[in-house]
Formats: sequence, C-alpha cells, structure tokens
Amino acid sequence: MSKKDNLFLVGLMGAGKTTVGRLLARHYGCEFHDSDHEIEARTGVRIPVIFEIEGEAGFRKREEAAIAELTALSGIVLATGGGAVLSVANRENLKKNGVVIYLRGTPEHLFERTRHDRNRPLLQTDNPLAKLRELYRQRDPLYREVADIVVDTGRQGVSGMTRALFGKLDLLRSTLQTSDAKD
Repeated sequence: MSKKDNLFLVGLMGAGKTTVGRLLARHYGCEFHDSDHEIEARTGVRIPVIFEIEGEAGFRKREEAAIAELTALSGIVLATGGGAVLSVANRENLKKNGVVIYLRGTPEHLFERTRHDRNRPLLQTDNPLAKLRELYRQRDPLYREVADIVVDTGRQGVSGMTRALFGKLDLLRSTLQTSDAKD
C-alpha cells in the first residue's frame, strides 16, 4: 500500500473534518470513514455516554483501536476525532499510512461552529471558548507534527477550502509518485 492511497484529516472539533472528508472521498472515489462514528457504531452508544461511563481514558483506548484498524485499510478518507493525535500510536499510524491533512481553525472560529453542539463532551464546561483555546495550545503542535498539508479553515466556505485542497493534494500526490518511481 502506498501512502498516497489514503487521506487522513486531523484538527480540533468543529474544523470540518467530516464535511471535507466526505467531499474528498466523493471527489477521489474513495470510501469515507469517521473514527468517532465508527466507535459509536461499535459500542451502540454516543460518545458522551462513553465519556460518562469509561472516562476520557476509556474512550481514547477505543479510539486507538479503531484508528489502528482504519489506517490499515487502503483507498480511504478518514476523519479523525479531535484528540486522536494525543496517542503516539495514532500519530505513527496516520503518518505512516496516508497523507495527513490538518484543518486548522482558530479557537474563536471553532467556538462559533460548536457552541450549540451537545455531542462534544470536552466542551460541556462553563467556558467552552477557554477550553478550545487550551486544546488548541496542547494539540496544534501534534497536528503539525503529523501533517503533510495544513489548511487554515478561517471564514472561507467548505467548497472554496476543498477546491484549494484538491490543488495541494494533486501536487503532493504527483511529488509522491515521482519519489516512488525513483525508489
């Protein structure tokens, strides 16, 4: 399997990983997976329930198992959960098995997108914007560590961001093909 066969999306909650991932999968004719949805399908419960019963550590263990299986597939687009990069094993699997795209959004923009979403356990706090800022400080270096491509989500629409991403991906894929041919 070649690294260019898979696309993996990372970034904080609300960055658009699932939306952009579905568009990328449709464009490239790939199967789409969302690690959070996969975990919910396997357990039969929503993520907040897993957090409530097993805590974040229990959820992260399930997430690591799901990502190990999903990154072993070929020809997929995978949207990961926002905290997937906290695991060294996840970062290694993502980096080794696909092209990693970091959808980077500022905490302020992400707050606007997520403030009414009750399915985000880490934001069920008195000050969700402060929590997003803390998560950004912790995770941005990890997202950058694994990313082959960084896209600022900002205020641009999904279609504009996705079109720009197609260009970056086509360029990266041609570079990877050239380096594969030399090996």
